[in-house]
Amino acid sequence: MLPRRLATFLIAFSALAGNAFADVRLPGIISDHMLLQRDMPARIYGRAEPGEAVSVAFRGQTAQTIADALGRWEVWLHPLTPGPGAEMTIRGANTITIADVLVGDVWIGSGQSNMQWTVRRSDNAEAEIASAEFPQIRLFYVPRKTSPVPVDDVDARWVVCSPKSVEEFSAVLYFFGRQMHKDLKVPMGLIHSSWGGTPIASWISGLSLVGNSRLEPFLTFWENAIGHYPVNEARHQQALKKWEASGSLGTRPAPPLGPGHHHEPTTLYNAMIAPLVKYTIKGALWYQGETEAGRAQGHIYGEALMTLVQDWRRAFGQGDFPFYWVQLANYGNAVKNGHWMRVQEGQVKATALRNTGVGVINDIGNPTDIHPTNKQEVGRRLALLAQHREASPLYRQFTREGNAIRVWFDNAGTALKTRGNGPLTGFQIAGLDGKYVAATALIEGATVRVSSPDVSNPQSVRYAWDYNPEANLINAAGLPVSAFRTNERDEEGR
Repeated sequence: MLPRRLATFLIAFSALAGNAFADVRLPGIISDHMLLQRDMPARIYGRAEPGEAVSVAFRGQTAQTIADALGRWEVWLHPLTPGPGAEMTIRGANTITIADVLVGDVWIGSGQSNMQWTVRRSDNAEAEIASAEFPQIRLFYVPRKTSPVPVDDVDARWVVCSPKSVEEFSAVLYFFGRQMHKDLKVPMGLIHSSWGGTPIASWISGLSLVGNSRLEPFLTFWENAIGHYPVNEARHQQALKKWEASGSLGTRPAPPLGPGHHHEPTTLYNAMIAPLVKYTIKGALWYQGETEAGRAQGHIYGEALMTLVQDWRRAFGQGDFPFYWVQLANYGNAVKNGHWMRVQEGQVKATALRNTGVGVINDIGNPTDIHPTNKQEVGRRLALLAQHREASPLYRQFTREGNAIRVWFDNAGTALKTRGNGPLTGFQIAGLDGKYVAATALIEGATVRVSSPDVSNPQSVRYAWDYNPEANLINAAGLPVSAFRTNERDEEGR
């Protein structure tokens, strides 16, 4: 089956000969108001006529090159430091002046609807929008498109952060960038590339997706969708006719999964990430996983997330750049198959990769809405991770002590505590039969001792293992402990 899948999903990076360009041409991301990454070599690139001499001048530096046989060119600027906005001049057969270029930190934010969620729909939206005058924060919004092959440009331009430009921008990315800007006192460039409702497989390159046999279920899911597409499309057309005949009352029927759909594996990577990989960045943020929880694919989410991180790092060619993600929040209406927590578990497991971290938010979700609106706190917790200041406690290991189990954590500090200083809640314990019961849990410094009079020979513990858990364990910084289970083979955690 692999050869056929290679033909379907593994898109060869073919050279795009295209037309000769008598004039220098720049991608959309190299435009007025752009922000270049500080303290690292910054790549400037574009197209020109093959063999054309091109020079780039910025802040006293001049870099020169010759366009290759396909008209592609690129130069590198030596590491830059923040300072006032300046002009960049690019000369070939023509001259282009890029105005108001800043230097600071560049972050990409991607994922599905909770990353796409706008400032306009977040808490205190009116006040947040009115106060969004930050001339040293720059925004770049990648259009939502699909492509069967990797593309090298997007139809977008940098804009200065203002009440007008921030209203429809990603709330999580904006609040993160604003916090970083205030804390670090440097300009911030924020690249927003997300699409609500999309699966993680759409954001992974064909090479990496097909190259990992453990991600086989994603490809099988899509092949099944393609197999059912003709019947589902016929039903969709019938539903569409009824909807139109009704005077377009209610929601327009959504098209089924099929060719060109934004759930198709690799197509969002091709259209919305591949065009960015030449641009020098500081790091990336990710908020996604609801789709896999709904599709009962949570058991492979950790592997998928690690694949995505390694895939993007390979594509950008900047080593193990910082990569942080948001764990799924508490949500009472999750599909009752246990995969909500398994996605959460996978989001923790993926932090085994170097220079990564997870923002735990199982205390600020909305039990009745999959889109919690307190994006300010989500952005703040990501900024804490990015600045290496604070992180949520994560399960490390357990030890048996007679009729009790002691649980140890990373990022616990010197002592744990409870939110509101009430009794500790959220722990369950099981014996040899694997049946979990509510447990008595006591904080002892940076550990928790868990027991129950109903379990004389405890074997495993789990915490916050529910869609909307009553769990209140935090560290001194007030950050919540992530959901965990000490026995991943235990199937009662469905």
